[in-house]
Amino acid sequence: MSSRASVGKDRLVRPGIATRYIEPSRSPGFVLWQVAMVWQRTVRAALADVGLTHAQFALLASAGWLEGQGADRGGEPVTQALVAAHARTDAVMTSEVLRTLERKVLIRRLPHPTDARAKRIALTPTGRRLVRRAVALVEAADEAFFGARGPELEALARLLCAGGS
Repeated sequence: MSSRASVGKDRLVRPGIATRYIEPSRSPGFVLWQVAMVWQRTVRAALADVGLTHAQFALLASAGWLEGQGADRGGEPVTQALVAAHARTDAVMTSEVLRTLERKVLIRRLPHPTDARAKRIALTPTGRRLVRRAVALVEAADEAFFGARGPELEALARLLCAGGS
């Protein structure tokens, strides 16, 4: 094939690759990946101040959020499965990260009152203090990264949430 691009059925064919996009910056998935990598570096740097990885922060913050919303769930305890669903993480990774948070004395993994297979998750006082600090750091990092775009940023968040369901 020559070095020139040719058009196939709904695809732009370049040497070695077939794509519908004329350039990578037109691919929403590729652009999202690039932006996510830069954003994650920003968040990682912010979280270094409190000794948390991004995954640890996401699960600790999810557990804290869910703990605070207990009345909305009819008083049901926060479980590993609920934290995983909230953070959209897989069960094995969630379990491993929560064990690490437990070793750091940021959460307690307790027996569930009615389900012997489930673990109830409770933030420790240290975990609550740390997650408050970490949320402030991440929100500041978000503001610095995304800027104060108001409705545009809210629309992007809604669009991304709709695409991930």
